[in-house]
Amino acid sequence: MNEQYHKWYSQQLNADIEMLVFGDRGYPVILFPTSMGRYYQNKDFKLIESAAWFIQEGLVKIYSIDSIDAYSWYNKNIHPADRVRNHMRYDQMLYHELVPRAQYETGVGKVCVAGCSFGGYHAANFAFKHPDKTSHLFSMSGAFDIRDQLDGFYNDDVYYNNPVDFVSHISDPAVWQLKIILGTSDHDICKDANINLSGILARKEIPHWLDIRPNAVHDWPIWREMFPHYLSLI
Repeated sequence: MNEQYHKWYSQQLNADIEMLVFGDRGYPVILFPTSMGRYYQNKDFKLIESAAWFIQEGLVKIYSIDSIDAYSWYNKNIHPADRVRNHMRYDQMLYHELVPRAQYETGVGKVCVAGCSFGGYHAANFAFKHPDKTSHLFSMSGAFDIRDQLDGFYNDDVYYNNPVDFVSHISDPAVWQLKIILGTSDHDICKDANINLSGILARKEIPHWLDIRPNAVHDWPIWREMFPHYLSLI
């Protein structure tokens, strides 16, 4: 399949950012790695391979973006307020740099966001914050409460990057147009997190699918089953 490596200087991050892009046309899918994962992780663990047919047929174009988790949520050497601010710069990079690029290259007005484990957090946080840019959210074994990374610190920036908090009070009509899938499994360590977010969405009457799969744990094999299934629903 067509694969391209990209590296550019991000004005939002004031740093270089790297990415692999798979495919040359199709619906744009921004795919996040797991905790502190790099842009090549989803390729190395064969999540991209699981979607090969959709890429080769020109149905999707996947943007496998780097994370900066090591400098934001997982950086215990800086104050929690700075961890959140670093993540907000990453969010702005996605919004002002990556999404416009994907829109231009594919000619599609909105993007799908997806990710496994902590990548599911990134996908959900972006989708709920920016439904003007997002059409589909595919979270696979995501966890959505970021407070565990912040040593008890909490402020407005945390609130607006913590889906289990701000989604309860969301009012943007575009959120109700999102196609949302929360994928989990019966032995997933993040199963309760998905049930909790599903309950929040249900109380807001936000349409979504809570997909709980049997006989599976929090690991790549079930995600490689989920991802192509979800892509088939775009």
